[in-house]
Amino acid sequence: SQGPISGVNKDIAVLQCHGDCDPLVPLMFGSLTVEKLKTMINPANVTFKTYSGMMHSSSLEEMMDVKQFIDKHLPPVD
Repeated sequence: SQGPISGVNKDIAVLQCHGDCDPLVPLMFGSLTVEKLKTMINPANVTFKTYSGMMHSSSLEEMMDVKQFIDKHLPPVD
């Protein structure tokens, strides 16, 4: 089992997304993963979003959330 992450990576921002109807990776596994992540890095920087009715796929709502996350955490490209 991996211990806490040190250095600059301790403060990395993480967005984890999961459909609540995913038949391949049950939502419970996503929830367990995010709780483990919160023990390894700054839990304030971990965001877990679920999407109602989404299966093992993506959605426009999810992609908009990913875009917002990227816009917030990465500098603009000139």
